[in-house]
Amino acid sequence: VQLQASGGGLVQPGGSLRLSCTSPTSISNINVMGWDRQRPGKERELVGRITRTGSYEVADYVKGRFTISRDNAKNTIFLQMDSLNSEDTAVYYCTADQFGSTHRGQGTQVTVSS
Repeated sequence: VQLQASGGGLVQPGGSLRLSCTSPTSISNINVMGWDRQRPGKERELVGRITRTGSYEVADYVKGRFTISRDNAKNTIFLQMDSLNSEDTAVYYCTADQFGSTHRGQGTQVTVSS
């Protein structure tokens, strides 16, 4: 499955960004999709996952600030990030669990800085 993330950029602390991830093929049969991130000098970590029906969970360190949504008709998932802080600076990757593997596309850089 091909995945293309977009929407990253530079944002001030306390600001918001909305990331998108689009596939050229249908995602309606992909049960679980989501987002990971890799902060500078850190290992990749889970941000959250969303099921085909729209149920989602996010990691404790972004809970209350990040939400994930999905539009199967547009083959797109979203990551709404609010109240951003410097610890959220990272490359964000879209993921799709399919055929027993987790697939990731090219990431999008998010930098939180004043």
